[in-house]
Amino acid sequence: MTVLHHEHPTHAHAHGPDCGHRAVDHGDHVDYAHDGHLHREHSGHWDECEPAGHVSHEAHAHEHGPDCGHQSVTHGDHLDYVHDGHRHAAHDGHWDDH
Repeated sequence: MTVLHHEHPTHAHAHGPDCGHRAVDHGDHVDYAHDGHLHREHSGHWDECEPAGHVSHEAHAHEHGPDCGHQSVTHGDHLDYVHDGHRHAAHDGHWDDH
């Protein structure tokens, strides 16, 4: 999956373990949920952590929901569920990889 490099231009807040925002392990870095989007630290600034294009998570039989045991995070107009170092989002009858 390709992650677009969208710098968050005026993000003065420094995310970290005690900043009050939900930390989400995402591959080789940590995203922080903030105002419905996710930030990641990158080269001295914060990026919006967004996938490029539509990436369907194939063969994902598990149904995520409030009691599934996986961490959820608000992401725009939907919920992502954190699973095995990546995020899943419901989309048209399947799960997308975020």
